Amino acid sequence: MQHLTIITTGGTIDKIYFDDKSEFQIGDPQIGEILRTLGVAFTFEVIPAMRKDSLHMDDQDRALIREAIERQPHRHVLVTHGTDTMVETARALGGIEGKVTVLTGALNPALFRGSDAVFNVGCAVGAVQALPDGVYIAMNGRIWDPARVRKNVEANRFEEA
Repeated sequence: MQHLTIITTGGTIDKIYFDDKSEFQIGDPQIGEILRTLGVAFTFEVIPAMRKDSLHMDDQDRALIREAIERQPHRHVLVTHGTDTMVETARALGGIEGKVTVLTGALNPALFRGSDAVFNVGCAVGAVQALPDGVYIAMNGRIWDPARVRKNVEANRFEEA
């Protein structure tokens, strides 16, 4: 892989906290800054597709994500996504020809100390380079087949379905 296309959709990885509002809001995509800080040895571009909590995504949003992936000239695509409906989106992206697509996100905002964001992004970057064409999820230190994974909300982790 010499070039990575990153499509951002929002989700916890990009959430920021506003003291005056006492609530989280989705801010600018954090992945570009994460990769720049790590000094990665490949080129990348960040394409913001939307800024949504994944609980608010619908089939139309998933179709937009799919179209954005299909339009890219490069084979390797990483999608940052909220964890609550990541599995549904990954399943909706199945069958895209000539692409390795890996979805990742965070259970805690990237700007928070101790966030899993950097770990998940690193895992996803390794996965997108090593896997054959298809759609995958990189979370909790594992690469998941979207057909065989679920988010365990109570335990706040991904596990086999």
